[in-house]
Amino acid sequence: MQRNNKQRQPRFRAKAEHSFAALFCLWILLAVAPITQAQTVEQDIGSGSLTLRDDQGRAIDAPRMETAVRMKVSGIVARVEVSQRFHNESDAWVEGVYAFPLPEHSAVDTLRMKIGERIIVGEIREKEQAQKIFEQARQQGQRASVVHQQRPNLFRTAVANIGPGETIEIVIGYLQIVDQDAGRYALRFPLTITPRYIPGVDVNTEARLTSETPIAALTLAVPGDDTATLGDLQPRLAHAHPQRQSVSMEIDIDAGAPMEHITSPYHPILVDATERGAQIKLRNQQSPPDRDFELSWAPVVKSEPAIALFREPTDQGEHVLLMFMPPQESRPINTPREVIFVIDTSGSMSGESINQARAALMNGLRTLQPADRFTVIQFNSVHEALFDEPVSASEENLSRAQRYVRNLHATGGTEMLPALLTALSMPESREHLRQVIFITDAAVGNEDQLMLAIRQQLGSARLFTVGIGSAPNGHFLRNAARTGRGTFTYIGSIDEVESKMTALLNKLTSPVLTDIELNWPAGVVPEYAPASIGDLYAGEPIVVTARLQSPAKGTLSISGRTNGTWTRQISLNGMQPRTGVASLWARNRIGDLMDSRANGATDDSIRGSVLPLALQYQLVSNYTSLVAVDRTPARPDGESLHSRRIPNTKPNGLDWPAEGVPSTATPAQLNFAIGALLLLAALGWQLRERRLQRRQPQ
Repeated sequence: MQRNNKQRQPRFRAKAEHSFAALFCLWILLAVAPITQAQTVEQDIGSGSLTLRDDQGRAIDAPRMETAVRMKVSGIVARVEVSQRFHNESDAWVEGVYAFPLPEHSAVDTLRMKIGERIIVGEIREKEQAQKIFEQARQQGQRASVVHQQRPNLFRTAVANIGPGETIEIVIGYLQIVDQDAGRYALRFPLTITPRYIPGVDVNTEARLTSETPIAALTLAVPGDDTATLGDLQPRLAHAHPQRQSVSMEIDIDAGAPMEHITSPYHPILVDATERGAQIKLRNQQSPPDRDFELSWAPVVKSEPAIALFREPTDQGEHVLLMFMPPQESRPINTPREVIFVIDTSGSMSGESINQARAALMNGLRTLQPADRFTVIQFNSVHEALFDEPVSASEENLSRAQRYVRNLHATGGTEMLPALLTALSMPESREHLRQVIFITDAAVGNEDQLMLAIRQQLGSARLFTVGIGSAPNGHFLRNAARTGRGTFTYIGSIDEVESKMTALLNKLTSPVLTDIELNWPAGVVPEYAPASIGDLYAGEPIVVTARLQSPAKGTLSISGRTNGTWTRQISLNGMQPRTGVASLWARNRIGDLMDSRANGATDDSIRGSVLPLALQYQLVSNYTSLVAVDRTPARPDGESLHSRRIPNTKPNGLDWPAEGVPSTATPAQLNFAIGALLLLAALGWQLRERRLQRRQPQ
């Protein structure tokens, strides 16, 4: 009997071990199941499929969309119309929803909805009211459209009740100021979106997330009044397909004189010169909207006036736009530099972007002098500093940094804030000029949180941003550089790295004009927007919009510091009238008010200032939207309406899945499951070892 008990003990232990292993496996499956569900939710949000299904499971094509951009440039002001044509090729009634970018400083003021020969003009309303009007029209079967601003450079169009075989055209109009740098003028038009990472978003496995889930409900990293949804910041992506989405462009430039060196670095163009400028269009008028469009030019007349001064009187006062090119007698900085390079290695930087970023950083390292100090910080889901604090730019340290940079790869999420705080909090040398060079596509959704950190932690450092990729977040990059008393450089191709980084180095070492002041005639009280004028670097003009309570006459005095004190007198009597100056001032003023959140302003106080201003000047803002409704019912009673998010074209060079949103972060639950699986493997190995030991002869 005792012998039988001894024989049973190993069997009992084996069964117990097997039972324990089975229970452990069941626990793991239960732990992994929600994670699998979460990953499925991500794919539902980010799928690039161009079809939807009705209640009976039948496939319905999403609306096909064509975009046509028409620009009219007069001097330094551009009036732009963006036409979006939605074609419903299915036999069902559909609603198209589309997130799209616009230039970050665009003053959006018009909406027209075209249905056949009918044109319905949109109206500016408070955002909640506009959405309510749209929803009511949508439910009543009326054709309607609404345009919301979700970020200063990110908008959303919804078009309801597009009938079978029908086409509805939405025309959105805006104004913007033409950029000027080193004697060249430039316009930039974004055509697609790099999906933006949202820190702090934890997938709730008990409730399915959709493209309409508000971001503010998922994370504290954005303000509570943020109305952007998952589908706005993380749009569906699909490969470029001209039969599904295409863009055409026509630009008419009235420069007042012949032009030269008209270039578009990323799109082939056709140029027809005129007496006062040029007419330009894309060589392929069905181009894929997969990267930002950029156009630059220079006047032939070398002795062009260095001053552009325009005015527009309204009931709200006299509005002024001034662009002035100061003298370019830069003084080189003799102080050694302390440069902190911060490079984005997140998943959105995969493909061509990480190649451009590495090349830009390597170029920056080559500009360092022996007396300089430096370090490199990379960030994705986590961040890492090559050196814990800046070290001397010795040959040994530079060689180590170059090896480090060559081995950088893109993966994971975009946890930018910890890397930014690390860079701004490193020990600072009093003998060196601290400069932070931030290399990123800025594909993030927590811009306000990042701007607050820059304002609070910048100190005496200067922040220079380098935008990378086919569709970077220009709003954050420009705003961060302006707040950081630096400049923004855009690199859209590996071929531009050398020239763009050389130009940046020139700006890093040679600020042209500091301590800029504008003195108006007695009795004139200007309300500036932006509220302050930062330091100028080589090739940069002074650009100011202001509202005056009464017309200004006399002389405006501009002063600043270069090699000494510099002053220039400008006559205000010859200001040219220009429509749109008031809207441009209001747009800049709204931008200042929205940025005041970083200085401690509350959501209620910002809303209380922005809303009446946007309604008064009839502009789209965070709190106002454009809505247009055709009051004639179109969709018959009983016919279902199928809502569909229209995918954005995958940015050129981005190494992401053919359709969908990649996993750019590793959720905590997934880390837990991976660890648990490793424990299971270890347990299995232990069980195997015990069995082998029992089989060995005693």
